[in-house]
Amino acid sequence: MRKTKQMSIDVSDYSIIKEGEAEILMHAKNEVFYNKTQFLVQVNNRDISIAVLRAFIPKRKQEHEAKLSKRTKAAKKVSEEDASELLAEEAPTRSDMHDEKSNGECAVQKETSLDEPHCISEEPIDTMDEKGPGELKPPRVLEALSASGLRALRYAREVEGIGQVVALDNDKVSVEACRRNIKFNGSVASSKVDSQLADARVYMLTHPKEFDVVDLDPYGSPSVFLDSAVQCVADGGILMCTATDMAVLCGGNGEACYSKYGSYPLRGKYCHEMALRIVLASIESHANRYKRYIVPVLSVQMDFYVRVFVRIYTSASAMKNTPLKLSFVYQCTSCDSFHLQPIGRTVSKNNSVRYLPGFGPVVPQECSDCGKKFNMGGPIWSAPIHDQEWVTSILADVKSMKDSYPAYNRIVAVLTTISEELPDVPLFLSLHNLCATLKCTSPSAVIFRSAVLNAGYRISGTHVNPLGMKTDAPMDVIWDIMRCWVKNHPVKAQQPDQSGSVILAKEPVLQVKANFARAVASLSKAQAKKVARFLPNPERHWGPKLRAGRQVTSKHVSLLGPDAVNGSRNHQEDEEPNSKRQKTDQAAVA
Repeated sequence: MRKTKQMSIDVSDYSIIKEGEAEILMHAKNEVFYNKTQFLVQVNNRDISIAVLRAFIPKRKQEHEAKLSKRTKAAKKVSEEDASELLAEEAPTRSDMHDEKSNGECAVQKETSLDEPHCISEEPIDTMDEKGPGELKPPRVLEALSASGLRALRYAREVEGIGQVVALDNDKVSVEACRRNIKFNGSVASSKVDSQLADARVYMLTHPKEFDVVDLDPYGSPSVFLDSAVQCVADGGILMCTATDMAVLCGGNGEACYSKYGSYPLRGKYCHEMALRIVLASIESHANRYKRYIVPVLSVQMDFYVRVFVRIYTSASAMKNTPLKLSFVYQCTSCDSFHLQPIGRTVSKNNSVRYLPGFGPVVPQECSDCGKKFNMGGPIWSAPIHDQEWVTSILADVKSMKDSYPAYNRIVAVLTTISEELPDVPLFLSLHNLCATLKCTSPSAVIFRSAVLNAGYRISGTHVNPLGMKTDAPMDVIWDIMRCWVKNHPVKAQQPDQSGSVILAKEPVLQVKANFARAVASLSKAQAKKVARFLPNPERHWGPKLRAGRQVTSKHVSLLGPDAVNGSRNHQEDEEPNSKRQKTDQAAVA
């Protein structure tokens, strides 16, 4: 056991910040990364992480019990087969002995031989139990970048059945603050949370497959941690990863995104969902190097970051399916048409499966809708980014424990919207962008949804954008629906070389004219019940704040607002040392 250095805490020097069941002591100087104005952002992040952990623990237990049951049945089957074979071999021996001997030796021999199979049938079961998995231990959690330790403390105090929580940081001040907060939270936290001073990358590399849960929540890109993180997670464990470098992931710096994540982003209305899929593709790429692969459980874009929850498994054969889950994206430079190009495909013959390159190209050199060129991005994760069974379970659990989640309204809104998304449709369209291209009045979302449904296709919303629509309808059907809408709602004449003019110049090719009659499923269940799905920002100047340790200057007015900048300056002046003030005053007098 590591001896904990006793610390004397003068609470008067600190302000107490409470979140959930955890409390932390924050010094007036705020030397450890904790932005008070980001409290509402981080509580969303931590609440949804706790909800996923609460769903993961019973799921892990069920899987363990199923594995034990399967192994027990296999052991019984093997033992029965061995026993039957042994009986078949001994049957002629017994009959010969019965013919040769007429005294009581025969009965004794029969009893002995009949008892032997029972002994044989029991021994393999005991052996399999010894070889199989033993008692399931509580899951171990690694918080790789802990700072104040608030997240680790909440995990330890709020998640039932959690095991040891290791909180890492490579900053001495942060580790001291974390240990102080652990002690302040009492015996439960002290017995479960262990704060260590270490480089997260080195620690994860030196502890392969030792943690059932690894949490990465860096300020910026998680790319430098992914290679070691995928090695640190145990088989069937879960990796929780946040990325806040949205400017990079959404196409602001495509070359930087490619160098960090191995994918090139495109600037479109779907850029935030594409960011999610780029992060998933990057994690999969790192996992594949060690014969591992990921299964996404939940992928969320909230506020100004993305967060993904993926399970990691080891299988060289299952890893071969990775090219089937990745695609390149072709985005028209003028209209909203986009197409996906899968990297790989499979061909089945008899009982064998061959893995081959994907067919291509899926698009010609020029867009078939408007005649312009395409931009190409990716590769991105084009398989489902959520497990709907998990989402339903998490949502039900959150609703049943409303008082346990400080950000209950926000995470219920996000999870409700995710539960209604089409899981097998990558990216989405924006109705307003479609109408902007044609320069026409916009139909209501219900009317547009009805037209798509009446045409025989599926459509849903997306949690990423309140105006986004995910559909499996091809782009030519979407543009046909819009052409039919414009026929009923004419637009002014445009220049013939405009994309809208080129699209409207073509006649609809739908077999039946688009039907805009309201469909029964045009509203989701949440919309029909008027459940809030997109909540307003909690404060003005909503956005990411400064990295810890940086000073606020006048150039941050547009980011933080004048009140925040002035308040920070006054705070810095109040903390100015007396010696420095005296020198300044003497210089002014001189």
